[in-house]
Amino acid sequence: MSRKKDIDLDLTGFAELFMNDEGRAESRLPRIYDIPLSEIDDFPNHPFKVKMDEDMNQLVQSVKERGVITPITLRQKEDGRYEIVSGHRRRKACELAGLERVPAEIKELSRDEAIILMVESNLQRSIILPSEKAFSYKMRLEAMKRQGQRTDLTSDPMGPKSGERSNEKLAEVVNESSSQIKRYIRLTELIPELLDMVDENKIAFRPAVELSYLTETEQHILLNSISYNDATPSLPQAIRLKEFSKAGKLSAEVIEAILGEEKPNQKEKISFKAERLRPYIPSTVPLEKTEDYIIKALEYYQRARERQKREQAR
Repeated sequence: MSRKKDIDLDLTGFAELFMNDEGRAESRLPRIYDIPLSEIDDFPNHPFKVKMDEDMNQLVQSVKERGVITPITLRQKEDGRYEIVSGHRRRKACELAGLERVPAEIKELSRDEAIILMVESNLQRSIILPSEKAFSYKMRLEAMKRQGQRTDLTSDPMGPKSGERSNEKLAEVVNESSSQIKRYIRLTELIPELLDMVDENKIAFRPAVELSYLTETEQHILLNSISYNDATPSLPQAIRLKEFSKAGKLSAEVIEAILGEEKPNQKEKISFKAERLRPYIPSTVPLEKTEDYIIKALEYYQRARERQKREQAR
């Protein structure tokens, strides 16, 4: 005779019966551990960048003065070490602050559960780069698809596919349309150099999506052409590049011809090398005021020339 499985009725524990409300609430709080930094690894293929910028400097200073206010979240691996689910920036700040340990909550999570939590926690950032959205959306969507796999025979064969349901669910969670999520994920097909240009706002988002359909070789040729022409493709140009690529006719000559076209809104540009200008600009002039200083200098020079012409005409 088989034993019945114990049923968890979520009843109050014996010890908890003798606690007051405050003690009962504290017993349900997550336990926080001090984990050595040397035992913590990054999340595999973590899509979010840890930048060494002013925000990081401020975080390091805060850690030095007040410690880590919000514990990081870890997942224990099979080898006994830990990997970060949430808190890569805080871990780095502790390292830069000279700390050897960091307060952490340890969660029991499957690989897919960890991916979903990692993406959710990082999408709360105020600034998220296109590349970060691209890879995080892709990782989370793949995890959601694996969680939604059906092995029984009761699923409706005429209903929506698991991938489509996952895409729609993700769209609701991140407040993006399903089409926009697909566009972001397409960016993962760009070579790193072009994707960096998208993050730096040198290539607009929609043209970048079209360029992602080019082969890796074609993208490298395009990158060289962008550098040579000092110009990036507009959306119509990117669509044409994609069409030539699809037809197998996108050569270096075609890329050069398309990229060399003058765009309707393209304005004539004059550029100077900084090393040529710097000797004539006082060190007290901030970089962002350089253009204003040059314009004033040219205006002064123009007035001097006009005055010289008047004197010569006398």
